Amino acid sequence: MKIAILSQDASLYSTQRLKEAGEARGHDMRVVNYLRCYMNITSHKPTVMYQGKPLENFDAIIPRIGASKTFYGTAVVRQFEVMGVFTANESQAISRSRDKLRCLQILSREGIGLPVTGFAHSTQDIDGLIDIVGGTPLVIKLLEGAQGIGVVLAETHQAAKSVIEAFRDLDANILVQEFIKEAEGMDIRCFVIDNKVVASMKRQGAPGEFRSNLHRGGTAEPMKLTPEERSTAVRAAKAMGLRVAGVDLLRSNHGPVVMEVNSSPGLEGIEQSTRVDVAGKIIEYLEKNAANGKIRDSASRKADRIQY
Repeated sequence: MKIAILSQDASLYSTQRLKEAGEARGHDMRVVNYLRCYMNITSHKPTVMYQGKPLENFDAIIPRIGASKTFYGTAVVRQFEVMGVFTANESQAISRSRDKLRCLQILSREGIGLPVTGFAHSTQDIDGLIDIVGGTPLVIKLLEGAQGIGVVLAETHQAAKSVIEAFRDLDANILVQEFIKEAEGMDIRCFVIDNKVVASMKRQGAPGEFRSNLHRGGTAEPMKLTPEERSTAVRAAKAMGLRVAGVDLLRSNHGPVVMEVNSSPGLEGIEQSTRVDVAGKIIEYLEKNAANGKIRDSASRKADRIQY
């Protein structure tokens, strides 16, 4: 097959591994910087142009869209969809998962475990917002944050009010969530492909750090999931309409809760800690589905009907 990896940087570990895995299985792999693509939007022959030439005859694409480039990146993915090219994750599913508020609302609708979460616009309602999640300590998140950036732990009521007011002065959208103290700075990354968890790892935050992101000094090791955790991860990815996803869970006193569903999960941490060839499994998924022309699935169609 001819497969395009939509990535801003060909040197990134995830991009390199996907290219290597595809070539090892005999596929023609090409890394395409989606920000340098431009599109001819027409009803007769829609095309994606790159470096002055049309990107033609591709069987599949693997979107690796950066969070800050979601709008343009998903437009490029959508153009490939218009051209009938199979995509590992569809544009609608990527957009859906990137909107943290909408993501939580969809997961809530499906009855999937979540931390108690509050969302409001007016700073006049700060006390009520804090009370919704059960008081302090609590976690305050920027909706547009990624890799642990824009996430603050407020340990007192006054600290929470100060942080919320500061974010509001910046006209930033925020979520306020209960702090899962019993997780002790540990979360679980589940890598889901085609409704199956293919690898899972425990991420432990650095000493004194409540965020477990590897980019912030956290450590990772393989993790055996409980049946409930495995089911929760699969249901969360399916609710988003994502066929390739990283689902982050916390172990709480009331069962596993989903913190995030990532449409472009990194491969380095999960592959190095678990020794699972995740990149190869993504290519296998494309082989099984692109060849059959499966452009859309029922989960994605169902999620599209959810309006928030």
